[in-house]
This record gives sequence, C-alpha cells and structure tokens, in this order.
Amino acid sequence: MKTLTTHERFSRILDHREADRVPIWDFPWPGALARWRREGMPQGVDFAEFFDLDKIARIEVDNSPRYPEQVVEETDQYKIYTTKWGAVQKDFKQADSTPEFLDYTVTTPEKWREAKLRMTPSDDRIPWDYLRENYRRWRDEGYWIDAKLFFGFDSAHAMTVGFETFLTAMIQRPEWCADMFNHYLDVSIALQDRVWDAGYTFDSVTWTDDLGYKNGLFFSLDMYRALLKPVQRRAVQWAHAKGVKVRCHTDGNINAVLPDLIDLGIDVLHPLEAKAGMNALEVKKAYGPRLTIHGALNAMLWTDVDAIEAEIRRLVPALKQSGGYIFASDHSIPNNVSFQNIKTIVGFAKKYGSYES
Repeated sequence: MKTLTTHERFSRILDHREADRVPIWDFPWPGALARWRREGMPQGVDFAEFFDLDKIARIEVDNSPRYPEQVVEETDQYKIYTTKWGAVQKDFKQADSTPEFLDYTVTTPEKWREAKLRMTPSDDRIPWDYLRENYRRWRDEGYWIDAKLFFGFDSAHAMTVGFETFLTAMIQRPEWCADMFNHYLDVSIALQDRVWDAGYTFDSVTWTDDLGYKNGLFFSLDMYRALLKPVQRRAVQWAHAKGVKVRCHTDGNINAVLPDLIDLGIDVLHPLEAKAGMNALEVKKAYGPRLTIHGALNAMLWTDVDAIEAEIRRLVPALKQSGGYIFASDHSIPNNVSFQNIKTIVGFAKKYGSYES
C-alpha cells in the first residue's frame, strides 16, 4: 500500500479498516520537548514533523467566564496567577507537574449564576485569524482536524469549582452540577457550530474528562448516569449529526463505565491507562469493532528501550488488527524519556504498527 496522508490513515483506522500503518499521535510534556532539543532535535521544528508522525490540527474555542487573568506572585521557582475560569493557580517552573489550585471563585450556585452570565457565545471567542492562516494548508497537506469541546466533571471541578466542593455538590446540589455540565457544552457547541458554518469543518471532536483514578471512578455509576451521561450523549449526537468522529479522553481505571461509553457511541477512547489497570487487549476483544483504542502503552516503560519494545511487540500487533488502534503512551510522554529513546520508540511504532507483510 502507498504511504497515506494522515487524513487517509485516520479515516481508514477509525472505520476499522487496515491502512499503511497505525497512526501515531502522542503528547510530550514541555520538559520532554525541551530535553529533546538539548539532545539533538532542531530548534523551531515541530516534533511530529521531525519524527514524521501524523499531522493533527486542533480547533479550540473559549467558553470560559473570562475572569481577569493576572499574575499574583512570581519567583524563579513558580508563578501564581488568576485564570479566566476564576481559579488561583500555581505553576512550577523547574519541572512539569500537575498545577496546584489554591482558590476558586465559583464555589456556590449563586457564584455559578454570576459566572454563567459571563459565558455567552461571541465571535471573539473563536481564533479566526489562526483558522484563516492555517486551515487551507491543513486540508491541502492531509491533516486530521480535531475540534475541542470543553465540558464535564474534570472541567468543572479542576478549572472552576474545586474537587471536594464539586463532589459534595454532586450529592447535595445535583441540579447545580448538571446545569454546569450542560451550559459548558451549550457554549462549546454554539462556538464550534460557528466555526463549522464558516467553512472550517473538522474530522473529529474531543472532550477531556478524567472520570477515575487508579482504583476506580471518582463517583458512583448511578451518579454518572444521572448527571453526566445525558450531557455526553448530547455531545456525541451533535458530532455524529455532522458526520464526524468522537474521541473521549479519561484517565484512571474506568472499567466500570466502559459499557456506558460504548453505549454513548464514542468512536475513540484515550488513553487506557495501563498504570491504572486498564487492559487494552481485553477492551479490544470486547469492543474491537465498535471502538478505536488510542494509547495503552505504559509511559513508565519508555525509559527502558528493551522493556518498551517488548510491550509494543505484545500489544500493537493485536491492537492493530482490523484497524481501530492509534499508537501512543498511556497518558503523555514525560521528561525522563531521552531523545535517543523517543527516536527508537518511533521506529518501533512504525515497525510493529505497519500493515505491510
């Protein structure tokens, strides 16, 4: 088979057909990219272009309350600042890590009503200049174009309300939580509809919603089905009505909710975190014709070339059968992966992910 463009490759794989090779779409930490440039990757070159990986374009819109953003404190070690979501966030400069959220504005239904009034669709929430500058090239060069939806449990608790406050509210004030889920999605859809109607069509939509940790879900399955699943279903139905694929990202051990995600009709699930007990081969066996698996390769093994090759050899030939697999780590690529290692791993991805005999 001839070498396919990214769009051709993704189209075949997501329709559960074989291609020239599996797509490769992964997410290095900023520190990993900086390390690779120190160790030999040219400055100013996109890592996916340098390694001849798949070409992905993202369309993101702003459905936030647009609270004022300003720096509160900055040192050589960290920066504390207010976000457009109303949080006070602390980022550490010396190493990539999960940010620390110090405070929140939207901590009650009353505060949410104030925030909601600030979240109305308008053209200045869409990156029109970026789209005008790049869209034609993306299509001409066979990119896969993915649009971002921003809604759900993870968006609400991490960016806006706070983890404990939101979990408590799901029990005591479920109507508030459901209203947040729905309004986030309403504004996201309204903005992405404007993008689509202006001629900037896309091939898939993604939402990020971490539903679990290493031992299971953050909340009960009944609570998920009552509050969040109906909103996710609306997102899937909206995307499928446009003829585009749906990709859902959720970390953690989400085995309990897998049948519900399949019932929704999502097309791609990312990242199937091996470290949290997700077994990609079992998922492939159970849902192979209905689901594309994106990820599943334990990021903790990427510093050991022999170990990760063995894992790739164990998983990829089985996961790629009849399409339905996108090569990636089971979360993202951390800073301890060297330039030499990532070059070698990309070689493994292309070798074991090839459909050529």
